[in-house]
Amino acid sequence: MTHLYRLKVVLVEREKTGKWLADQLGKSTCTVSKWCKNTVQPDLITLDKISKLLNVSIKDLLVDNRESQIKE
Repeated sequence: MTHLYRLKVVLVEREKTGKWLADQLGKSTCTVSKWCKNTVQPDLITLDKISKLLNVSIKDLLVDNRESQIKE
């Protein structure tokens, strides 16, 4: 499975925890953990909220797969 989201990396870069994000969004820490592990993805509305909370663009939360496609 291709990893689509960089949430875990961005949380570390912003010095925030999954628990902090869960509290801000009113979600369980288990849900945020699944997002960070790329086993489940947040919906677009939630992704927008996450980007605003972390003060990053939505694009910063996504992995650019174009480079891997070029190599193939």
